[in-house]
Amino acid sequence: MSVLAVIPCLNEAEHLEALLVQMLRDETITRLVVADGGSADASPAIVERLAASDARLVLLSNPDRIQSAGVNRAVALYGDGMDWLVRIDAHCLYPDGYVGILLDSVQANGADAVVVPMETKGERGWQKAIAAAQNSVLGTGGSPHRHLGSGRFVDHGHHALMRVSVFRALGGYCEAMPCNEDAELDVRQTARGLRIWLEPAGALTYFPRRSLGALWRQYWRYGAGRARTVKRHGIAIKARQLAPVAIALAVAALPLALAHWIFALPALLWAIASLGVGLLVGLRAGGGMALLSGVAAMVMHASWGGGFLRQWLAARSDAPRYGLVSAGEGGKPI
Repeated sequence: MSVLAVIPCLNEAEHLEALLVQMLRDETITRLVVADGGSADASPAIVERLAASDARLVLLSNPDRIQSAGVNRAVALYGDGMDWLVRIDAHCLYPDGYVGILLDSVQANGADAVVVPMETKGERGWQKAIAAAQNSVLGTGGSPHRHLGSGRFVDHGHHALMRVSVFRALGGYCEAMPCNEDAELDVRQTARGLRIWLEPAGALTYFPRRSLGALWRQYWRYGAGRARTVKRHGIAIKARQLAPVAIALAVAALPLALAHWIFALPALLWAIASLGVGLLVGLRAGGGMALLSGVAAMVMHASWGGGFLRQWLAARSDAPRYGLVSAGEGGKPI
């Protein structure tokens, strides 16, 4: 059984070496590719140094920079003869024996693909507040893969394991999407009747953004990506996703409060609720900066909703651009 593991990377020197050392200890991995999107830090040098002592490790240039293109390029160049694709993100910590956990899970549960939950960890400052928010329903709306729980079949989760043949047949990730490419691919997987298993034993630790500005930009892209997916596939938006859209509309209505105070009421109620619940979340997370988790959650809500609305109201939706094509059905992705 052969495994191609791919790490999309851009300026991840802080976490990359420890991650590569850990993954190279795993003899289950046949080939480990770091698809680097033009890092300006020491990331490429770290890969080259470690590759000198382990031929399984390869540094691959990803001129398109985004994760979807990096994974697609790695599969196109190194996927021949490989049974499984494992996606590994550089900004995370993984349990030892991670790939084995995934392979055992896919066999035990009769799944076609395996995803994993994530727990967010903040080290200091705003990162602690952001982590507390992202580990709570306040920040995630109850998304299954953002919380530790029991294993189950889901429609989406943090990408971990899938068959190379299926990934290629689906056309790979959509490279027109700078984010939400994983959820968009999961829509195509489930539309074919493929089953995705959420495996709690493979839970990873994610390190969030360190400033509210970076968090805003990240969640704006997330919202825009979700709008592209909903628009492209005509799927229903979930209640937990409708909430931030309504919040963005409430924030947009604030200037109307100059005409009448009633227009400020929805945003005011949202702010009071977020800050109040955020205090409780912060207390459970140990206090300190975590007490400001409500502020972080408000940034996540408003930016996700704003990005969704901006993309949804765009005159045109960008056409899908798949990086891989199937050999069947006239060369078109399934």
